[in-house]
Amino acid sequence: MKTKFFAAFVAFAFVLNAFGTAFADTKKARTARQTNTLAALLPASDGVLTLDVKRGLTEAVPQILSAKPQWITSINSHIDEIKTKTGLDLRQFEQVAVGVSMKQISDKEVDLEPLVLARGKYNPSALIALAKLASKGKYREEKVGAKTVYIFTISEIAEQNKPASADDSTIAPKKDSWFDKAVDRMVNGLLKEVAVTSYDANTMAFGTVARVRETLEGKPRVNAELMNLINRKPAAIAAFAANLPNGLTNFIDLDTDDFGETINSIRQVSGAMELIKGDSAISLTAKTSTFEQGKNLNDILQTLQGVGKSFLGGAKSADKQVFSRMIENVKITQNQMVVSLDLQVPQTDINILLGAK
Repeated sequence: MKTKFFAAFVAFAFVLNAFGTAFADTKKARTARQTNTLAALLPASDGVLTLDVKRGLTEAVPQILSAKPQWITSINSHIDEIKTKTGLDLRQFEQVAVGVSMKQISDKEVDLEPLVLARGKYNPSALIALAKLASKGKYREEKVGAKTVYIFTISEIAEQNKPASADDSTIAPKKDSWFDKAVDRMVNGLLKEVAVTSYDANTMAFGTVARVRETLEGKPRVNAELMNLINRKPAAIAAFAANLPNGLTNFIDLDTDDFGETINSIRQVSGAMELIKGDSAISLTAKTSTFEQGKNLNDILQTLQGVGKSFLGGAKSADKQVFSRMIENVKITQNQMVVSLDLQVPQTDINILLGAK
């Protein structure tokens, strides 16, 4: 059990680092609300992700990477290169909302079907025209109401545009976890076919054929509970919420002891990333089926926090001291069946993690 607590603590610290150094400012809530309005147009989904792309590129990236200006230059260079080669300017995308449905195909396996709505200052029809040109005719059309859906066979397009020197041996081996398998099936499904259509004058919809069809047919939208979670932090640059009907067993291997049972009792997760007065902030919540399960989860997290404090309390190196402060400052609270983690990381600490001199 001690080994498991240590391993969980390491994972806990890593997640806090990854999210704490990711995106996040509360001053400009208007564009975030627009992003959440976009999410309300998604078809019924088990998981929802929203991204304020405009603020991410203009606020979050410059702040988070302020200690590494060469990285910002590199990001901008890649964006410019994509625009030069494809005509697609990623800076024109302002809000993105992703809805994923989960379909149980066996006791421990699920299929993930995504739908993406991307809104910005661009003409969706022009982007579709570029895609049709790149496909060299490898697409078909389908009518859904008054809309035309273009269905591209991505694997064929990739094959005909593959460089002559491409070496398939460099492809990474497939992983074997439940989550990896689900993601593999989602990616392979999209590699087989991607449906694309213009949702409105400045919004594109793309994903699996079934999900695009659901979106255009006006099938039930994302339920109110998930939308409330997405809207919990109205100025978030990124937010997510997901229902887990069968817990986490579908995504990670869990033992049948108390620790595994407690983690598997999580039925809903959500989170948001913000920029607050120059700091990066992350909030995560997990909802269990019962109050007792929530208490067990809260106790585990409190124990992990205590182990982390002991483990890194005397750290000498600057980066480990940052991890120590992060673990010390994370706030763990329980409200009935909901357990929350909240952490705010100063930019000075992020600079240390990025190796600023």
